[in-house]
Amino acid sequence: MDDANGYVSISAPVGDHPQTNGSQAWREAESHLRTVEPAFAEVIDTAGPCRLQPDPNLFVGIVDAIIGQQVSGKAATAIFNRFSALFSDGIAPGAVAAADPVALRGAGLSGAKVKYVLDLSQRVHDGRLNLDDLHEFEDEDIIARLTQVKGIGRWTSEMILIFHLNRPDVLPVDDLGIREGFKRLFSLTERPSTSEMLRMAEPWRPWRSVASWYLWRVIETR
Repeated sequence: MDDANGYVSISAPVGDHPQTNGSQAWREAESHLRTVEPAFAEVIDTAGPCRLQPDPNLFVGIVDAIIGQQVSGKAATAIFNRFSALFSDGIAPGAVAAADPVALRGAGLSGAKVKYVLDLSQRVHDGRLNLDDLHEFEDEDIIARLTQVKGIGRWTSEMILIFHLNRPDVLPVDDLGIREGFKRLFSLTERPSTSEMLRMAEPWRPWRSVASWYLWRVIETR
């Protein structure tokens, strides 16, 4: 099943962690985008530095990504907080895998998401999915591994690559927010096709994740 019936977002998080001095790569990315695509200059000036930061707990980040499918950011936060409260010793694969599905439903997860979270937890707990070595693989290999989990499709995998693993060159062309960002940034009459977006974004390599972050900011400000 792909991303809980193919959900795509109209927006995306700014970043879960504050900007730190360890983000020199993003400064390079911003300079590159200003050079190859002047339309980004105003967006970068308005939104400020890219605030993507790696997630200190990838398992929790993936659970959060699943919970966030098909709901607003506010609702996702409320559900995640109730979910977190079920685990006094912290959210860990073994603890979640052993959780009572009824309790998970009581925290606000849909029946489908309970199945997704439990499948993820069981796979990580028994070693079928090793999150510790994901950083060693190419983006497509990571997507192939993540999409073996129920409820995680390409879109969710790309969100994990960008927001939790901070891979620099991901362009989630199936995301509604990205399509709308293209439309507004370039004053198009309609949202571009996948092939058009890929063509337009080719000069943005190897920083298309940062470009995507700013495209999401476009729909917040225009």
